[in-house]
Amino acid sequence: HTPERGDGHARMAAAGDERKAAMSLGLTLTEAQAPGLKRQIMVEEVFFQAKSQFQENAVVRTAAFGRALFMDKQIQSSEIDEFIYHESLVGPAMTIHPNPKRVFIGGGGEFATAREVLKHKGVEECVMVDIDEEACKICIEKLPTWHDGCVSDKRLEVVYGDAMKYMFESKKKFDVVIMDIADPVEAGPGYKLYTKEFYEHVAKNKLNPGGVIVTQSTAADIMQCRKSYATIHNTLKSAFDNVFGYSAEIISFGGAWGFNIAWNKHGSLPDSPFGLSVGEVDKRIKEKYSADAKETKFYDGVTHQHLFHLPKYLRKALADCTAVSTIENPCYMGYGALET
Repeated sequence: HTPERGDGHARMAAAGDERKAAMSLGLTLTEAQAPGLKRQIMVEEVFFQAKSQFQENAVVRTAAFGRALFMDKQIQSSEIDEFIYHESLVGPAMTIHPNPKRVFIGGGGEFATAREVLKHKGVEECVMVDIDEEACKICIEKLPTWHDGCVSDKRLEVVYGDAMKYMFESKKKFDVVIMDIADPVEAGPGYKLYTKEFYEHVAKNKLNPGGVIVTQSTAADIMQCRKSYATIHNTLKSAFDNVFGYSAEIISFGGAWGFNIAWNKHGSLPDSPFGLSVGEVDKRIKEKYSADAKETKFYDGVTHQHLFHLPKYLRKALADCTAVSTIENPCYMGYGALET
């Protein structure tokens, strides 16, 4: 079929009708990203919206990002790029560790972090602790491509509770600890999971020898990188020998998003993420993944190198930071309100 001139007009008219339909819903989410900067997200359909005991949860279809999860009026994950976030969070730690068998996930309510972990055939146990059972169950129902069936994997143990409490009370130790938790905001209890006290406890009591911890670390763009991102990096340095910041572009989050990975010196681990070549990363992924695991869409050997090659201003922001987050003096990240 050769497109006629009228087909283009029809498509334009259809697109216009879709935009009008979205506008007729009358809902636009306005997020404050930084002082003097806001962005608007047009919502086309609301699949779920309710307050749980801990937060307001909403699953919607946005015009720009497709289906998306919002918590307390802030986007947490979207159809267009959730794979970039989750593969960035999980891939480096699970690849740098030569043979992770026991993995802890703090948060992770969409179950996409567990999805990425459980692609690894060597994993014997994955414990995920999330405080909001209602939100997790909504994600299972409304975001099925996020978990992609991993919720039925017998290696996955889901605990609904406080991750901080679990890590201080449980006797289990892990090879990899993955913190996929909400940003450190003043109104929530999650800020404690970004503190020196927590990282020291993980280093001394929760990681097996040669263990690795990785945490999502808030915005790493040029306007905000010196805030939470750099503070989390420097706080990890108070507990671990080797700490490396990295970032990935998450368009639904508004730009560069930060991560930090850390480990103490051990013969089984490289001195830095650059200790693994492009070929070695690809080799490890191929050897570690189950035969039926879906191929990554973002993370591989080339991407591994790219993630850790930070621009100069970002390296300087991390190097210059002297702040350490503690329970008594924590770092917070502020946000704007929902507008319609």
